[in-house]
Amino acid sequence: MPEFAASTVRMKVPEDAVSLPVRVAGVDLHEWAAEAAARRVGADTPDPKLRTALAAELREAAADSRGRGPVTALSYVPEPRLGELARIELSALVADDTYPALTVDLLQRYLAAPTADSYRPPEAELRTLPAGPAVRVRHAYVRDVGRDGLGTVLETCAYGIRADETWGLVLLTSWQAQAHTDALCELTDELARTVRVTA
Repeated sequence: MPEFAASTVRMKVPEDAVSLPVRVAGVDLHEWAAEAAARRVGADTPDPKLRTALAAELREAAADSRGRGPVTALSYVPEPRLGELARIELSALVADDTYPALTVDLLQRYLAAPTADSYRPPEAELRTLPAGPAVRVRHAYVRDVGRDGLGTVLETCAYGIRADETWGLVLLTSWQAQAHTDALCELTDELARTVRVTA
């Protein structure tokens, strides 16, 4: 068993976030999304199209996050009529034969590596969190580039947190609404400070 399997990882859930069922087997995503959308919108909302649209978005978000296997995943929906503003995922990274010791430097190289899709160079800075030493990385990517060369900018704010030398955590918030970048980076900073690891 990986070292982290014996540990409990906790993180505060923002008030306007919906917890996605990424680690629960046997969940019918259609049924779950319909119930989650009704709770988030309010059962007495007169517009059933709003519940239907949000349910479809939550179902897609859950399926998408589930494919990456995070410890936990959240869909941040402060205004249900606008749908998902951001996705928040907390994942575990485990040392292996290639990288037998997990270091903050390794986390920085992993999170701050430029890619062919990078919109601008990543920005990294070292931090100290209650869960351990960390690196914070801001990055932006261009996705879904069409024949005209235009695409969608996806922004991210991530924390690589070293729990110990055998494993660590990655807290990743991603979004497309650039007008909310500062607020979502602040939210990620707040969440990173709430991450706790107990044996």
